[in-house]
Amino acid sequence: MISELRNLSYERRLQRLELISLEQRRLRGQLIETFKYLNGLNNVTLEGLFERDGNVRTRNNGQKLLQRNFKTSQAMNFFPVKIAATWNQLPENIVSAGTVNTFKNRLDKFWITNPPSTTSY
Repeated sequence: MISELRNLSYERRLQRLELISLEQRRLRGQLIETFKYLNGLNNVTLEGLFERDGNVRTRNNGQKLLQRNFKTSQAMNFFPVKIAATWNQLPENIVSAGTVNTFKNRLDKFWITNPPSTTSY
């Protein structure tokens, strides 16, 4: 550990090192995996993992996911259920990226001015 950071809180160390929190890194990774899945870039066949929302009357990012409602905490912690709300809040230019690297770069730039909320996640 860097000696001058030893007595600082976790949040202050992250600020000084210009890093994001573990929760935000996990969220970023899950959004990247969602992007890969929705664009057929994963070699995984998980039929019906995500369901696209067919409602075209509302403004959205063009790849809105259907948010399912569950009553049990176990179902609410299921990956597609947890990530749908965060994915739906992303702007269209991010979710419509042509490559994974473009998605990552646009997401990182977006989070500079709009940090993710991990409390609702």
